Amino acid sequence: MTIEAAILKNVEKLPDVVKKAVLLYTEFLASQYAKEELEKAQVKPEKKRLAGSLKGTFVLPLPEDFDEPLDDFKDYM
Repeated sequence: MTIEAAILKNVEKLPDVVKKAVLLYTEFLASQYAKEELEKAQVKPEKKRLAGSLKGTFVLPLPEDFDEPLDDFKDYM
């Protein structure tokens, strides 16, 4: 027995009010599935990075003792 046949067999046992609710719910599920498939199909292109776009942003005057060991690490040296 297929899933569709099992669903139909169970739906036949339900009262008409519940059948309408099942119909509305299956329509909702189908629309959600279609929306998700459409979103997957519409892959957005990645933004291309521009080389040098941050040039000059991180220019800092470095202190003269920049390459000297830090006092915090004297115990480990």
